[in-house]
Amino acid sequence: MNRLATAPISWGICEVPGWGVQLPVDRVLGEMSQLGFPATELGSEGYLPSEPFELNRLLANYDLDLLAAFVPLVVHEHTLADDTLRRADETAALLAAAGATYFNTSTVTSYDWEPRRTLTEDEWAHALSMLDRLSEVVEAHGLVHVLHEHIDTIVETKQEIQRVIDGCSVQFVLDTAHFAVGGYDPLEFADAYPDRVGLVHIKDADLSVAARLNAGECTLMEAVQQGIFPTVGAGDLPIDSVIQSLERSGFTGWYVLEQDAAITGEEPAVGQGPLLDVETSLNYLKNLEVRLAA
Repeated sequence: MNRLATAPISWGICEVPGWGVQLPVDRVLGEMSQLGFPATELGSEGYLPSEPFELNRLLANYDLDLLAAFVPLVVHEHTLADDTLRRADETAALLAAAGATYFNTSTVTSYDWEPRRTLTEDEWAHALSMLDRLSEVVEAHGLVHVLHEHIDTIVETKQEIQRVIDGCSVQFVLDTAHFAVGGYDPLEFADAYPDRVGLVHIKDADLSVAARLNAGECTLMEAVQQGIFPTVGAGDLPIDSVIQSLERSGFTGWYVLEQDAAITGEEPAVGQGPLLDVETSLNYLKNLEVRLAA
């Protein structure tokens, strides 16, 4: 698949304290290159350089391009509107200079990642307006603005996703697992709203672990450590059908193999660890491509 990228989180790279072993940059990028990925997302803040020249020079050593970055933004607070637009403009300028294609907005409750809460009607109206304003800011830099619905943000559930669909024009990151955990069948979304899909995060899910997460029996970090996101094809989601639906609809955007991982215990030996899981998922997707082309 020539439109398939990956992300550092597939190697367990995450800024959350206690997440797990953080592998060296050269190992992660080297393994991405070894598997033949043409591009990567930026990953957790501070892991890869944020200065465009430094970042491009580093990625070029591994024949990688930058595809996208996950950008947490507060969109529902009136008092933070100017600050949010400034953050978006500055970040979009950096991403554009680094050659990125996508700007992935995540609608956090606060910049300290406070627990999600239900918004008032006034906050919803402001949030929807802000998402359209953010699209204008981001697109002025030549990037595609996409909303990454995400666990523990203000756009997590099917109802919240539907409010965004009905209330503004922003496209989505169709993250198959985050949609499913939030109660929205990703195939249903792909079939109904192909024109609202800008980017796809391919991620399978173990719905039994997801049920424990939704019941409050574990945190997202604990769920990842318990295997909520298995290799593609080993979980409960209709990944094949989602991709087939999008391709039939004429989707020309990118897919990102982004299966959140957490390395518990010691750092795995070279040739072991997340590399093997990513390779398993990649081989599954290559076989799927052959089946779809037949």
